[in-house]
Amino acid sequence: MKKKSKMKAIKMKGFPWILPAFIFVLGIIYYSIFYTFDLSTLNWNGLDPIREPAGLSNFTKMFKDPIFWKAIKNTVIYFVFTFVIQNFLGFVFAAILHSKVKLGTIHKCLIFIPTILAPATMAPVFRLMFSPQGILQKIFDFFHTGVTVDWLSKSNLALFVLMFVAIWEFTGMSFILYYAAMSQIDKEMLEASHLDGAGNLRTLFSMVLPNCKGTTVSLLMLGIIGALKTFDIPYLITTGGPNHATEFLGTYIYRQGIRQSHLGYAAAMSVILLILAIVGAILTNRFNKEEK
Repeated sequence: MKKKSKMKAIKMKGFPWILPAFIFVLGIIYYSIFYTFDLSTLNWNGLDPIREPAGLSNFTKMFKDPIFWKAIKNTVIYFVFTFVIQNFLGFVFAAILHSKVKLGTIHKCLIFIPTILAPATMAPVFRLMFSPQGILQKIFDFFHTGVTVDWLSKSNLALFVLMFVAIWEFTGMSFILYYAAMSQIDKEMLEASHLDGAGNLRTLFSMVLPNCKGTTVSLLMLGIIGALKTFDIPYLITTGGPNHATEFLGTYIYRQGIRQSHLGYAAAMSVILLILAIVGAILTNRFNKEEK
């Protein structure tokens, strides 16, 4: 009985420490989620005192909206390309810097610095770089290639520019996580692999990569959620254009909710975005458990 009373006292003493976080999560985050669900059933511009009920019409309208499906398609393409390339580069950089490389600390900083830069500071640079007056155009002109750089105004190229920017920015995150995961691998296991005659590449892909699987799954989950909520890079560089070629769910929700005052429709898309993020996280977690 005394042990139980002591445990109860310890739990009660710890409650005030978690109370602020509990209030924040319950009072702000969960409230905002349920309020978004409520808005999705309304036709309301956010200003009129009368809020007109709309039922599920916002959802039916959304599924018939070609721009919504264009945003979904862009999100899928963006996720596949960025996830594969940036994680491959992050894994390779981590493996290289785990070997004896001169000035390794400087290389680590150079790889990771783009991750901590604010998109608002990077966007004007990339927008100018890929413009007809940018440095790329000057390089092409210097070598007389005849190539005209105006990729941000071309529907078939603008999305690839955004993916290039995202890979440049977030490869550092993949690198640092893979580097930490490789630091936990037993060195004796790697030495045994070399003694058995395995080369560096065989050891890397047969021993190191499987031991970094947990990191890959975590990056997969972060990649899915990150792709779904992508907003800053496409909005600051292309604003979703040209002709919705770089439209994402985040930019389309902003366009409908803030610029066109269709709060109900924007809330309905936000609900779908939340559901997709939860489903992606659950499937990734289940896949990880099945593999284990």
